Amino acid sequence: MLHDLLKQHWGYDSFLPLQEEAIRCALERRDSLVVLPTGGGKSLCYQLPALCMDGLAIVVSPLISLMKDQVDALGEIGIPAAALNSASSAEQQRRTVRDIAEGRLKIVYLAPERLLAPATLDLLASTKISLIAVDEAHCISSWGHDFRPEYRGLSQIRGRFPGVSLHGFTATATEQVRADIAAQLHLKDPKILVGSFHRPNLFYHVERRATGWNQVCNVMERFRNQAGIVYAITRDRVEQISQTLNQLGYRTLPYHAGLPEAVRTRHQEALINDEIEAIVATVAFGMGIDKSNVRFVIHAEVPKSLESYQQESGRAGRDALEAECWLLYSGQDFMTWQRIIDNSPNESRAAALESLQKMRDYCVSTTCRHGQLVGHFGQRLANDCQACDVCLGKLTLSPDSLVLGQKILSCVVRCRQRFGAEHITKVLAGSNEARVVKFGHNQLSTWGLLKEVPRRQIRDWIDQLVAQGFLESVGEYPVLTVTPTGRQVLRGETSPELSQPAVRDKAVTPARLVDSWEGVDRGLFDELRRLRAQLAGKAKVAAFIIFSDATLRDLARRRPTSREALLGVHGIGQHKSEAYGAAVIELIDRHCREHDIVANVAVEMPVRRADAAHAAPSRTASASFELFDQGLSIAEIGERLGRAPSTVLDYLLQYIHARKITDASRWASPYEIQQIETAAQFNDTERLKPIHEALHGRVSYETIRMVLQCARNRDG
Repeated sequence: MLHDLLKQHWGYDSFLPLQEEAIRCALERRDSLVVLPTGGGKSLCYQLPALCMDGLAIVVSPLISLMKDQVDALGEIGIPAAALNSASSAEQQRRTVRDIAEGRLKIVYLAPERLLAPATLDLLASTKISLIAVDEAHCISSWGHDFRPEYRGLSQIRGRFPGVSLHGFTATATEQVRADIAAQLHLKDPKILVGSFHRPNLFYHVERRATGWNQVCNVMERFRNQAGIVYAITRDRVEQISQTLNQLGYRTLPYHAGLPEAVRTRHQEALINDEIEAIVATVAFGMGIDKSNVRFVIHAEVPKSLESYQQESGRAGRDALEAECWLLYSGQDFMTWQRIIDNSPNESRAAALESLQKMRDYCVSTTCRHGQLVGHFGQRLANDCQACDVCLGKLTLSPDSLVLGQKILSCVVRCRQRFGAEHITKVLAGSNEARVVKFGHNQLSTWGLLKEVPRRQIRDWIDQLVAQGFLESVGEYPVLTVTPTGRQVLRGETSPELSQPAVRDKAVTPARLVDSWEGVDRGLFDELRRLRAQLAGKAKVAAFIIFSDATLRDLARRRPTSREALLGVHGIGQHKSEAYGAAVIELIDRHCREHDIVANVAVEMPVRRADAAHAAPSRTASASFELFDQGLSIAEIGERLGRAPSTVLDYLLQYIHARKITDASRWASPYEIQQIETAAQFNDTERLKPIHEALHGRVSYETIRMVLQCARNRDG
């Protein structure tokens, strides 16, 4: 029954990881705490059981905009829902109260303050309640990154509704925060469901911020006329960035707590309705935004913690299509946060400073970005992500790391460990600025040692030395001092790992990026986007609520011209088929006739590369197994099945895993196998890049994966 309802209302053929387990907790009336990444489908975990159960489901949500989008989306798939909040008119609130009392709703959304109001509690006490879901549950924990005092009142819920199951949902919670949520909500023997924090469709890039606007504009130019978010720390910077981008020809609006609520709402709706290309915002923006097709998130300044970054960057690509996340940082950002933290309550200052240090370490690290993020939440990746600047070869370790480290540390010592990173950078760069000359540092032997290197790179190396523990930045006005391990570097007893941008971009277009557009008629996709905007305008809802970008791509790939074929498209259920099917079919039919192309194409979406080896094989993947058994090559199988080579490689990994194959000699030479297995013995990480580099890039990542999978099968 659950799968039937999923297809009928939401148009999906299968559940995402842990969704079905979370739904069954609600149906069995067992408390639960569900941690799924942004885009992992948390809302379905309480919406579907609410549809199945008798009574009214209460959903506690912190943001009015989120409530509106959720209610609109439920209405579009035929589920009666409403919200009680300050944005509703008096008449709307009276109608919602009446609908609750008369049992006409399945779901009601409430802010914590509204739920705990005596009148609301009295109303709900006279109503049969099916379940209570607390969204953004990390807000109840003072250990979380976004603690909200008003959430603490939710501890009363258990006493007021003792027989109703209670469920917490969040995208961002460490183990400590999860325990605190369960305690604060008084959950009874809760089922704890923690999904993977890995978002393989997000491409992470980190760069030191340069002067000017090229870094931001380069990203926005690639995503022209698509939606994005640009984050900054302060209100003034938000206004400045938005104004500058508008002068450069982009369409943006600012969003911060200093704007009137009506203005903030209008600006957010402009992004949701695709009226602007980006909203420029402080972190006050977006926690509850339900826009699925955000294609880029740019942090023009550093966020305050990895938890914040994981959630803010996670607002991109919620439709599971590819999106880019760029983090641009400078030392000034950390000083700004330091001042903000210094003005915070004493009890939270130490934790905030620790979080900020972890953020600094992330910025200057030389290891997989995805691996670091999931590691922060107690998980690990099995392989390189192939979706960040490190794994895609955009950073490279300097072969002269030891000498570079010694030059920088020597300069710090010769400046008597009394100056900060900017001053040391100037000395190494050979600056004749007044302060350098005043202290006689232009006469030091270390002056100008790195004059051929851009200052931005020198500063980056200094930060890397701090992050790796060879330097310390201490004091109210931070000065650099050499640590005991830094002294070991000076003596040549150990070496840092200093990274720099690759001389040339060795990265290729990731297979996921290619696969997500495979078979899509771009012209038809653009026509469908215009139709979607028209339908959304008539329905007075956000465009992505009508159809997600993933649905539009699947429409432009399958090109259905019948109601039966339309129901096979990702994200189109019975209700949307009835509401919009005629208009969609008419457009597709006309496009196919005008361009003399085939309609009603049979398509199976490729398995995501990150999960390829262990994913349940699709029908086409299973068909490929017989062809592999026959000894056909990847190119031959791709031609037979009409699949790209990258997709067939995914099938091959599944084939090796399913058949428990231990001999990789069909796909790699004995020399390659021996070299890969030898390099793997000395690789103390789960990443593929060290093996690839140890073999001087002569063996492809695909070959490495196949050989290692065979080795794993052999080892049991």
